[in-house]
Amino acid sequence: MKSRKFLLLLAGGVLISSFLVCDAFAADPVIAAGKKVTLDYTLTVDKQVLESSKGKKPLEYVAGEGKIIPGLEKALNGMHVKEQKIIVLDPKDAYGEVDPKGFKEFPKTSLPKEVEPKEGMVLQAQAEDGTSFPAVISEVKSDTIVLNFNHPLAGKKLQFDVKILTIK
Repeated sequence: MKSRKFLLLLAGGVLISSFLVCDAFAADPVIAAGKKVTLDYTLTVDKQVLESSKGKKPLEYVAGEGKIIPGLEKALNGMHVKEQKIIVLDPKDAYGEVDPKGFKEFPKTSLPKEVEPKEGMVLQAQAEDGTSFPAVISEVKSDTIVLNFNHPLAGKKLQFDVKILTIK
């Protein structure tokens, strides 16, 4: 930890006081809007680790740009380099609650012939503009399947174990 000595002088050079200012506070940035942050994280849902950056490339984001889950970004604001925290997000602060309008029924014949539909199977759906997105088979009926277009983590409580690596 660096420190600098300052002298307080009166006009004419009379020494009034001297004091030290510690650079640790000035050099200890906190996460705030516009700061580029790198962090390690482990995401746990229902006591199961879903993903982790540990041993891989850390997550990078710029605070305030809205590129990560809003609840996570809010919880990270104000953290310091090397600080660790466990952040638990309710669905409303993560991917939202499960929306009943996100379930749609389709005839089985709309699937490729080689696909045997099973509950929980993830399919790649395609929007009219060509964008691909996942859809989960939530139910298989005799002639139809019900697809869930909600985010796979909708309705889930998320636990992030984070460690801040850099703030610039």
